[in-house]
Amino acid sequence: MQIRTDRLILREITLDDWPAVLAYQRDPQYLRYYAWTEDRSEDDVRAFVKMLADLQHQQPRRKFQLAITLPGDDALIGNCGIRRKDGKDFEADIGYELSPAHWGRGYATEAARAMVAYGFEELKMHRVSSWCIADNVASARVLEKAGLRPEGRLRLNEHFKDRYWDTLLFGVLREEWQAASR
Repeated sequence: MQIRTDRLILREITLDDWPAVLAYQRDPQYLRYYAWTEDRSEDDVRAFVKMLADLQHQQPRRKFQLAITLPGDDALIGNCGIRRKDGKDFEADIGYELSPAHWGRGYATEAARAMVAYGFEELKMHRVSSWCIADNVASARVLEKAGLRPEGRLRLNEHFKDRYWDTLLFGVLREEWQAASR
């Protein structure tokens, strides 16, 4: 599976992508809103990449997590995906991560928009949702630019790095997305 956008190629993740994932998953900027720490091991990341690559073999496939790459360079700079929710064939959530070296260029938004479109156009979803740590203002902006609307805030419902964090909830319905896409 491959999705092309104006500036990106989203392709299937391969086991050979692990060094690029390790590089950004050890970056302190990236780690700020994750439970992981800078001591992320090669084995941890290889297992993470294998888990994402194994999604390609689901029958029927319910989760699509794709490598984000730049045209002319097959190197992974992040990943983005859409996943049908368990027990709900009409709803999916999206998620993404991007190397801090590529932040601020609109790549995460472009990839997220592509996955939302895939969810509605190809998977025939009724609803696409996501969430982020409330302090992660940049991620919240990505979700809104990708067409998701704020739906709520869960107070202190995530715990990592010795503290509790609020999360923001986002979602978009097929009809809303279609109206905005015209």
